[in-house]
Amino acid sequence: MASLQKIKLAPSILSADFARLGEQVKEVTDAGADLIHVDIMDGHFVDGLTWGPKTIEDIKKWTHLPIEAHMMVDNPDKQIDAFVNAGTDIITIHYEACSSLINTIASVKNSGIKMSLAINPDTDFSNIEDYLHLLDQVLVMTVHPGLPGQKFLDTSPDKISSVRTSIKEKSLNTELEVDGGINAETIAKAAQSGASILVAGSAIYNHPDGIDNAMKSLRKKLKHSE
Repeated sequence: MASLQKIKLAPSILSADFARLGEQVKEVTDAGADLIHVDIMDGHFVDGLTWGPKTIEDIKKWTHLPIEAHMMVDNPDKQIDAFVNAGTDIITIHYEACSSLINTIASVKNSGIKMSLAINPDTDFSNIEDYLHLLDQVLVMTVHPGLPGQKFLDTSPDKISSVRTSIKEKSLNTELEVDGGINAETIAKAAQSGASILVAGSAIYNHPDGIDNAMKSLRKKLKHSE
């Protein structure tokens, strides 16, 4: 398990009010978020369709936090430069979308930003384990990508634990991010399995008591699970 005191919360703006996107980014920043998670969907790799590089540019005016572009797109290599130039701090690319993984990793790292590699629920960690030493971050999807508000898959804790064990055995500093179905009921389970970054969307932006109380509730669940 990652140290609970060091676990980061990454609000996903996919669940935000798109008409108030900048303001909602500022709200989670003020509420103590650690980074901003931006889901980039092209309507091909996943059914959903969201934003482009200009969204990164625009929301940077509303936060001092690192911004992660989660690239749920086909042919991600063609878009790396545009998102780097827009000010992205971390680019997450799906293993399943890469035609040449080693070239994609090199392209992102040579741009000077952090390289993160995501795997879908049906993808075994063994497919990327040999590349772990080249990565700044691994993202384990705990739902099938593309739609917000899905349920955390029961098979996820074992997979998260396998990644954490490998990171520890290799003495790496690779971040382990978990994305999908994170809420007050699942956040402790994900943390105890080894996550160091937890992405939450609906649990933060759709909380009946507002964003600040949502963030406090998630932090409290983490503290009580120590």
